[in-house]
Amino acid sequence: MSTPTDPHALTALEQAAAVRAGDLTPEELVRHHLARAEAFDESFGAFVTRTPEAALSAAAALRERSGAERTAPLFGVPTAVKDLTDTAGVATTYGSKAFLAHVPSADAHSVTRLRAAGTISIGKTNTPEFGCCCYTDNDVKGPARNPWDPALSAGGSSGGSAVAVALGLVPVAHASDGGGSIRIPASACGLFGIKPSRGRVSSGPAGAEVTGLSVQGPLARSVRDAAALLDALAGPEPGDPHWAPPLPEGETFLGHADRSPGRLRIGRYATPAAEGVTVDPECVAAWEHASALLESLGHTVEDIPTPFGPEISDHFVSAWGVQSLRYAVDADSEALLRPVTRAWREYGRTVSGERFAAAITGMQRASRRAVRATAAYDVVLTPTLATVPRPVEYFDESGDPLVNLHRQSAFSAFTSPYNMTGQPAVNVPLYWTAGEGIPIGVSLVGRPADEATLIALSAQLEEALPWRDRYARLLSAAAPAAPAR
Repeated sequence: MSTPTDPHALTALEQAAAVRAGDLTPEELVRHHLARAEAFDESFGAFVTRTPEAALSAAAALRERSGAERTAPLFGVPTAVKDLTDTAGVATTYGSKAFLAHVPSADAHSVTRLRAAGTISIGKTNTPEFGCCCYTDNDVKGPARNPWDPALSAGGSSGGSAVAVALGLVPVAHASDGGGSIRIPASACGLFGIKPSRGRVSSGPAGAEVTGLSVQGPLARSVRDAAALLDALAGPEPGDPHWAPPLPEGETFLGHADRSPGRLRIGRYATPAAEGVTVDPECVAAWEHASALLESLGHTVEDIPTPFGPEISDHFVSAWGVQSLRYAVDADSEALLRPVTRAWREYGRTVSGERFAAAITGMQRASRRAVRATAAYDVVLTPTLATVPRPVEYFDESGDPLVNLHRQSAFSAFTSPYNMTGQPAVNVPLYWTAGEGIPIGVSLVGRPADEATLIALSAQLEEALPWRDRYARLLSAAAPAAPAR
């Protein structure tokens, strides 16, 4: 294959094909993406830590891989790992000054799987402290800025991964999602992101399944790239508390991206369960636009009632407050934490065992009701966010933390319910605002453990309304001046 001047404009699968064809080497890809990260990172806040020496060493080591291993779909492709996920020998701060010196001795299983697939991490991506927020800012790196308008937030908590992919610092990236943290930055940054089913990707060996809300998954500029990365990540490990049923023998998620989804019955709603949330007209317009596109492709789209009640907000808040305490911080280091992190942890300490049990039980009951209520539908369509991407300072932490938390709740009102149910959900970038050209995503939710249908449908949407050319401006841009601190 012929290789363009700028390898970062290739998809991940195209980069791997170029390696197999001998047009590029893994070392060349790593050097190219490291140089691009060096040029853009200071302005956009994608990485907490970059690891050039380790990445180049890993790329060189791929020469020793056998012929069979070299045929892996993502062999030789640069990627990055969210800084909430342990990487052996690499500083993993969890976005917190309290963990600046933390260097894990063992990889997370997801990192091991990415290495086994032949991908090469060039660093750890930016995340809010402990992943507590739906925006990305911390006292280690600062904010992750939206590539389409750096005055706007990139969303969170996988904002650094989203920035890195949208700007071509890596073609695909690892991310995680406990209340929308893959889908939110995917919507804000115009990416395709998959929140997998609960138990699809192992959180071990150190990951805590306190609530069952959090999962790990891919962010990418194309459906096929995301499907290939999910293939690399997916699979249970001994001792995991949740296991999603695997695909039939011989099938892959990437294979489903090349299949027709058939004619589907799709339910849609645009009223979030949380009370008092007004959905921005641009978000409704994106949802209507997606509905019309789905109907034009032969699918049946029907309005349905919101399948969740307002009580789920209290359940989620109680569970999230307790989950924020999974990071052990001594009394002296607690003062290093940011105000919103401290507010979550202080609240978490007030949740009694009885209240926590009631919250988990309440989430499970609500989940069962919602899954039953939508069982007649192959897919559910919602806005991904209730508002358009917000300015970086909108989520400022210098004032009352409750103001910040209320803003976050309204922003992400559509995403967290599906962390409760454990269903797979994706963000699809089909719509950009007319004036500013800011992406506004929509969310597709699948039946339990049915990522395959979501991937097939999303690939059909991408083919019908390709978004690849949207990235031409970002991927051809010269490095900007760093913003004033």
